[in-house]
Amino acid sequence: MEASLILKPLLISFVISIAAGPVIIPFLKKLKVGQTVRDDGPRTHLKKMGTPTMGGLLFLASMAVTAIPYVKEHGKIVPVLFMTLGFALIGFLDDYIKVVLRRSMGLKAWQKMLLQLLVTGVFAYYMVNMSGISLAMRIPFLKGHYIDFGALNLPVLFVVVTGTVNGTNFTDGLDGLVSSVTVLTAVFFTVAAVGTKADIYPITCAVAGALLGFLLFNVHPASVFMGDTGSLALGGFLAASAYLMQMPLYLPIVGFVYVAEVLSVMIQVVYFRCSKGKRFFRMAPLHHHFELGGYTENQIVAGFSVVTALFCLLALYGLRG
Repeated sequence: MEASLILKPLLISFVISIAAGPVIIPFLKKLKVGQTVRDDGPRTHLKKMGTPTMGGLLFLASMAVTAIPYVKEHGKIVPVLFMTLGFALIGFLDDYIKVVLRRSMGLKAWQKMLLQLLVTGVFAYYMVNMSGISLAMRIPFLKGHYIDFGALNLPVLFVVVTGTVNGTNFTDGLDGLVSSVTVLTAVFFTVAAVGTKADIYPITCAVAGALLGFLLFNVHPASVFMGDTGSLALGGFLAASAYLMQMPLYLPIVGFVYVAEVLSVMIQVVYFRCSKGKRFFRMAPLHHHFELGGYTENQIVAGFSVVTALFCLLALYGLRG
């Protein structure tokens, strides 16, 4: 495959994302969709109050405009687009209720989960009845070996998708954190798509390019936050990309940071209840634990990105192993 085929969607999406920033960010400011900050969070976050959120619209528009022209020749882009935009819509509804309607809780937990299950259900139907792709999963480091859970394939799919989506959502808590980490995972899936001759590389490239452009506005101090609109969308993108290449077992590797963030919340809740009020971490999710330990946002983002890069390299080795 020629390098230009990979670079073209990445560069187009990157340029659109940069060009859209000065248009969309002022528009979000006019709408007064400002970020709210947790009262019990790090005090340094109080200065973020009012920063425009729902900025996921910026890179989602860039990705969609870039990827849609490829749909005719690369049909497998469609389910990835569906999952990305489907979860983006759920996040948008949550953000809209929070920042426009001024209802701090956003969607109720059961509403958000029900919507996530509905989107996942449509994707599951496609995978089983239309994709022609087995739900058997490649086993990392064992080339040519797969694991098939049989009757449990569908329940596993729902767990993987919702877990990935909510993992990216938990990771979105510092300027540029989830953007930086997901750029690296998108690059990994691009390399994997090219190496395995999958048909989704235009959209993985488009997501990487769009996020690189978005990062120019999202690094500390951020001019815009992606909100649930962006973070849930990225989770949908990652889960769909993994399933279309039969690579869900690679998600815990390349998504080590997402897993750590989710586990930190689960550990914190269980420990708090079992110890009658004590905390295992200074604060959860994990990035706040390091922040309250004296690390700056830039140090945490850099550290988590380095860890992700190393795990992506490990996953690449596992793909050829």
